[in-house]
Amino acid sequence: MKTIITRLLTAGALLLAMSHGFAADFAPSTSAAPDKLAAARAQIAAKNWPAAITELKRVNDTGNADWNNLMGYSLRKGPAPDFAGAEKFYNEALRIDPKHRGALEYSGELYLMTGDLAKAEQRLATLDKLCTFGCEEYSELKTAIAQYKVKGKVSSSY
Repeated sequence: MKTIITRLLTAGALLLAMSHGFAADFAPSTSAAPDKLAAARAQIAAKNWPAAITELKRVNDTGNADWNNLMGYSLRKGPAPDFAGAEKFYNEALRIDPKHRGALEYSGELYLMTGDLAKAEQRLATLDKLCTFGCEEYSELKTAIAQYKVKGKVSSSY
């Protein structure tokens, strides 16, 4: 009986966390170990890109797909966007974890920002295969591509 209750509580907690709309790459770690990227995630949430980059450099976990994705995101969103640097980090995140949904979405948005619709659509197709029942990353990139096609340019909201 205890096992069933524990499983139900775990499932409920998971559903509750999912309902709060956390993107996979900004959600707190679910492991027992402390999230060494928490300070960087907080700076990203505050849109303090220079501080996020400084914190990511301090952590320097280059073998971690989440670290690479967050570094790419911060470089892309900063006051002086570094698209080449962002692409390098997104690609490294995807080399480490080819199914990293955040890196797939964000690199797709980067490709829209640089005018490469074909690459953005490739990222969307990969997300479509990964997200059997749909996922936030797929939906957001699909919307960004649709907006790009209508406006013929990039949106500042990517």
